[in-house]
Amino acid sequence: MKSASLQYANALADIALAQGAAAPAEQQLGDFVASYSASAELRNVFSSPSVSKEEKRAVAEKIAARLGASKIVRNFLFVVIDHQRTHLFQEIFENFQTVLRDRQGVAEAEVFSAVTLSDAQKKELTRTLEQATGKKIEAKFSLDASLLGGALVRVGDTIYDGSLRNQLNGLRERLTAEQT
Repeated sequence: MKSASLQYANALADIALAQGAAAPAEQQLGDFVASYSASAELRNVFSSPSVSKEEKRAVAEKIAARLGASKIVRNFLFVVIDHQRTHLFQEIFENFQTVLRDRQGVAEAEVFSAVTLSDAQKKELTRTLEQATGKKIEAKFSLDASLLGGALVRVGDTIYDGSLRNQLNGLRERLTAEQT
């Protein structure tokens, strides 16, 4: 199912970016998905085969109007309803966010450090990551007590391990190799 939700996310990203409405579309779809996720009754309406597509569209229209959703988002919701993919709303939204960030050259980074980093250290680390990845980095910083020192950074599927433990392990490997 991941590929289906990704196809929908890519299609919405194509339209939203072409019309310069990526940020509003992301916000509006997010608001709709939050309403959908919070209401068991709403999920039941969209998943029930006894509720017609027209009735589902009418419900989506009312919610979209209340949320102030654009025509792009409303039409997108109708396409998802018409293709009976409403159970993928959350997954589509998550993929949409990822696709938008990727197309806009933005990457999320998770930074784990042994101690709290100063604002200057955070800025320097973010700048270094931007140079290494060629993307604008949105970093989230966390403490990890298991690290002896340094930092561990995850950007997408790539891990940059600058932890003291990793450096000590590398030193141990070099010393072991020299002894043999």
